[in-house]
Amino acid sequence: MKKLITIALVAIIGVSSYAQERKERPRRPEGNPMEKFTPEQRNQLMLKKMTLDLDLNASQQKEMSKIIAEQGAKREAHLKDRKAKTAKPTSDEIFEMKSKMLDEQIAMNGKMKKILSPEQFKKWDEIKQHHREGMRKHDRNEMMRKGMKHRDSSAVKK
Repeated sequence: MKKLITIALVAIIGVSSYAQERKERPRRPEGNPMEKFTPEQRNQLMLKKMTLDLDLNASQQKEMSKIIAEQGAKREAHLKDRKAKTAKPTSDEIFEMKSKMLDEQIAMNGKMKKILSPEQFKKWDEIKQHHREGMRKHDRNEMMRKGMKHRDSSAVKK
């Protein structure tokens, strides 16, 4: 009889401890935190970050402010256009978009070379490269987390 009571007691304690509610972990905020700011606030923050990273002087800050505002306006227009389109772009449209993007990057490099000193430009280029690598790593992690297969560029035969 004592064994039966002991077994029942252990079973009740085991079941009750297993049935405890799990505490929910606090979640990370969804999306990009920069989306919560106005375009002007984002531009100011980006200018201040660039000033800290590249040690910009007052005239460089003025020029960069114009470029950042121009880039922000282009980005906003592109995002609105992208959200408005529901159909998948054709291969020709993708080619045109990529070609346009590369042309804009070439133009941006030219503008930056005019504004920045050679040392600042080198540092800016390194920061940009580091950012791209981080984005690639993030994209790979997202694909792996979602169970998608990723073709590793180093595995491609040359």
